[in-house]
Amino acid sequence: MTLQHPVTPDGRYFIVKGRLWCLADPSLPEEQKAGLVAELMWARRAVRTAKQTDDEIAEATAHRDVDEAMRALGERGPVWWTGGDPDLNRHMVKNTPYAAWFAGLKASRTKEIA
Repeated sequence: MTLQHPVTPDGRYFIVKGRLWCLADPSLPEEQKAGLVAELMWARRAVRTAKQTDDEIAEATAHRDVDEAMRALGERGPVWWTGGDPDLNRHMVKNTPYAAWFAGLKASRTKEIA
């Protein structure tokens, strides 16, 4: 899978609008990961449908399903990497150890466009 967003050099996060989002655990077997992604997409569609029909119970259930799938993928919950580095999921990249790397990345992209 190719991401359209920058990925940190250690492969832990991708960045959207300056915010870090945890990537799935790369040690997951591809078949298992594909199944979990399918479950996640199903649950997200269920959230949308529940919101459209104002079904609060179905929405809460669907949100739990989203959370379970994301935890199974390693995108939420305990980090999948070792070494004790903190979880920076949802942090603004400018407030993390990735700030200098990201600033350099943005600068090089600006030069490519000019």
